[in-house]
Amino acid sequence: MLEHGGRLNHAARQYGIAPGDWLDLSTGISPRAWPVSQVPLQVWQRLPEEDDGLLAVAKAYYRAAHLLPVAGSQAAILALPALRKPARVAVLSPGYAEHAHAWQRAGHHVSLLPADKILDAADSHEVLVLINPCNPTGVLFAREALLQAHARLAARGGWLVVDEAFMDVTPENSLCSDSREGLWVLRSVGKFFGLAGIRAGFVVACENALQRLAEQLGPWTVNGPARWLLRQALADEAWQQAQRQWLQAQSARLQTLLAAHGMKTSGTAYFRYWQDAQAHVVAEALAQRAIWLRRFEAPFALRFGLPGDEVAWQRLEKGLQEIRR
Repeated sequence: MLEHGGRLNHAARQYGIAPGDWLDLSTGISPRAWPVSQVPLQVWQRLPEEDDGLLAVAKAYYRAAHLLPVAGSQAAILALPALRKPARVAVLSPGYAEHAHAWQRAGHHVSLLPADKILDAADSHEVLVLINPCNPTGVLFAREALLQAHARLAARGGWLVVDEAFMDVTPENSLCSDSREGLWVLRSVGKFFGLAGIRAGFVVACENALQRLAEQLGPWTVNGPARWLLRQALADEAWQQAQRQWLQAQSARLQTLLAAHGMKTSGTAYFRYWQDAQAHVVAEALAQRAIWLRRFEAPFALRFGLPGDEVAWQRLEKGLQEIRR
């Protein structure tokens, strides 16, 4: 099992600090969540039904002709490699490590490539897998460049797989509206809506491709209460617009705070990424102060998630001041 952000209980045991005393900035999940309402009792008592209206709402939100609800984009990450014979697969690095892990486990030959080389691999590989914008670096690939790479792949029966888990703040950069053979787009609900616990997401692709994936995953991939909540959240345009503005403002504030302490960062509206040889020293010092970050080994780097309120902001700033001294 690969390591991810979160794991707060593990940190609590490691440092002897109770879970409730931590400031957890280790994930890219928005700390401001869509306001969950009471789920009707009958939703809990019935099996999920595909004709519950979710697809229409989701197609409108993602501007997609065809899509498939899945149990988080992780479900698709694990399932997609099984739909191809062993192939040469180029995966963005650094990036969400589950992608390379899933393709390797399925018997594919995986090459890890940096952002400035990954699209060139469309001429030498059958599959390209990347995250846009990238987790954790924040690199953003232009739509036209991605579509050109896809065209070169598709001409040889290849695939372009784009993980858009952090795309909701900038939907104009999404490929969801481009339904093409060999193009797979993965979307996560948890990050933008702050609902990671319901484990829900969507895959956007051609209809025949989605049918193959659906057969691989089996029935009831998303539970009934999650589907009910998704219908409400994906239709709440006023909240979505306010959320985009809030996330962008918070990210800018975090960038400014870290820069004031000598950290030049990249990132997205959800997090900031700092690459430095001293990253683990800083992470350890903050952990001693019950501030939990996501650490990366190759290269040494940290990802700072967004503080959720003013108290959290003050804790982070105080911690940075103390370790700087």
